[in-house]
Amino acid sequence: MDPIRTLRKVNKEVALCVACPRLVDWREKVSIEKRAAFIEEEYWGKGVPGFGDEKARILIVGLAPAAHGANRTGRVFTGDRSGDFLFAALHRAGLANQPDSKNREDGLELNDVYVTAPVKCAPPANKPNPEEKANCRPFFQRELQALDQVKVVLVLGQIGYQSTATELGLNPKPKFGHGVEASLPNGKTILCSYHVSQQNTFTGKLTEPMFDSVLKRAKDLAKAQ
Repeated sequence: MDPIRTLRKVNKEVALCVACPRLVDWREKVSIEKRAAFIEEEYWGKGVPGFGDEKARILIVGLAPAAHGANRTGRVFTGDRSGDFLFAALHRAGLANQPDSKNREDGLELNDVYVTAPVKCAPPANKPNPEEKANCRPFFQRELQALDQVKVVLVLGQIGYQSTATELGLNPKPKFGHGVEASLPNGKTILCSYHVSQQNTFTGKLTEPMFDSVLKRAKDLAKAQ
């Protein structure tokens, strides 16, 4: 099957998946109870597919959707402070047509970038268990295969790094750290960044200049390969 058709098929399957009872119960509970600020909104409340340029050379990998972010909007990294930080940076780097994303219909387009997560449903306390990670793994594997133009995989956070490095055959794995990069046997590069979570961005562990520098490196690597 054509890679783009495969990717779109995966995305449809993700939205329909009910393989993990705990995650299904949680995502639906959140969608019914809602947060006060979004009480008038209809939550997505399903598995959240990846999003972006289907011929991207840069793949950005997070961890899982946020309960009141992507679980609400249906678009990965959209609707919370992490997404605000990420999309603003992508816009500054010329990789997005606008600096923010509020919902699936807001006109956001990514250029040469695709964004996804190894876990497709919002987990309680942001902590998926091993069985849930295993259930999502085939989706992530198929995404990686279908995104056949990718040259650089930018991983956000140590958990995303471990998942991605395993799937892409990085062995031995360098110790995770902001700006760490490693070459893969297939010529691709894994590039690491601290996660764009509020815990990191509000405390100054990850600043805009730090993340801008990593994005510039990702662009340079993608062009060089």
